[in-house]
Amino acid sequence: MNDISTLLVTVTGRDRPGVSARLLSTLSVYPVILVDLEQVVIGGRLVLGALLSVDEGVAPGVSRERVFDEVRHALEKTSIDLDMDVEFAPGSERVSAGAGERLHVTILADPLRPGALGAIASCVARAGANIDRIERLASYPVTSIELEVSGADPERLREDLAMEAATQSIDVALQPSGLHRRAKHLIVMDVDSTLIQGEVIELLAEHAGCAEEVARVTEEAMRGELDFEESLRRRVALLEGLDASALDAVRERLVLTPGARTLIRTLKRLGYECAIVSGGFTQITDSLVERLDIDYSAANTLEIVDGKLTGGLTGPIVDRKGKALALERFAREAGVPLNQTVAIGDGANDLDMLRAAGLGVAFNAKPVVRRQADTSVSVPYLDTIVFLLGISREEIEAADRAE
Repeated sequence: MNDISTLLVTVTGRDRPGVSARLLSTLSVYPVILVDLEQVVIGGRLVLGALLSVDEGVAPGVSRERVFDEVRHALEKTSIDLDMDVEFAPGSERVSAGAGERLHVTILADPLRPGALGAIASCVARAGANIDRIERLASYPVTSIELEVSGADPERLREDLAMEAATQSIDVALQPSGLHRRAKHLIVMDVDSTLIQGEVIELLAEHAGCAEEVARVTEEAMRGELDFEESLRRRVALLEGLDASALDAVRERLVLTPGARTLIRTLKRLGYECAIVSGGFTQITDSLVERLDIDYSAANTLEIVDGKLTGGLTGPIVDRKGKALALERFAREAGVPLNQTVAIGDGANDLDMLRAAGLGVAFNAKPVVRRQADTSVSVPYLDTIVFLLGISREEIEAADRAE
């Protein structure tokens, strides 16, 4: 073996308890340093890669070639005992990110096909970046794969990934790496068509006999074609005279979005705080706060006189701007910087909130929202948001077991 500065050792074989410990124990008697170490188990097969250099402080003047030869012979013997395969190659230290920063590329798909993942990898390569690590975060309810990337221009890569994601019909998120990613301690969610399925005002309109007209105004507002406050007041006016008991009936009919309970339960167990902000009504959102143990909430309030809706509202209006202001207020109360917040929404009236947050997620959103949000999720499971935070399915299940 020619004199080299580092040695890359790759061990593969059937996984079982004690394999890694045995291999690392073998290395412990030699004057080497672990420059890098990665291990993955897939389909019951273990792949362990170790990048080694000689510890000059422990063995000054000792030939690297001699040390690496001894390591190679020792690991070959150990691998035979373990019925594993081992390969050796000259190594190099992890490529520096250079002018680009270290990034996380998170992929969500159902199903995830090799061609789609290959297309994303090609985007990274075209950006002149390097994939340093690939990790599976989940196989249920969707497949989520995360790439750790270095050396890329974030804006250029984000544009390329967005186009490729649309082509491949998958969701892709790009975020800076670092501890702050796990420090996003406040999650703020829209309610109608995000936390719950459907629109509350349309359910009320069914009781009032004006469902078609209300639905038409709602759609215009969500497409950004109508000022939200104007559309809200027009729709609420149509509810004039409706008995307040209809609110109880609507509360009974609420259906949570799949994964909503898991999302909130997991985040709260991991130390996050959760908030909801809605262009809907406190008479409905207050019940969700209690039901789901939500920390903060903001919504509009229907005016009720003598047990009937007047067709008006009381208090400040929570509209597009009001949602962003609510997020900022919640962040102050929680002591969380805005860049450590996540906002989730589906409509045009969520856009200011999505822009104000550290990470804005368009959830099964209208096209205008998907284009302007940091990332979008098109699968119908709200708990997939945790994968964008680097939280794996295994961590969700561990949090459940710890409860």
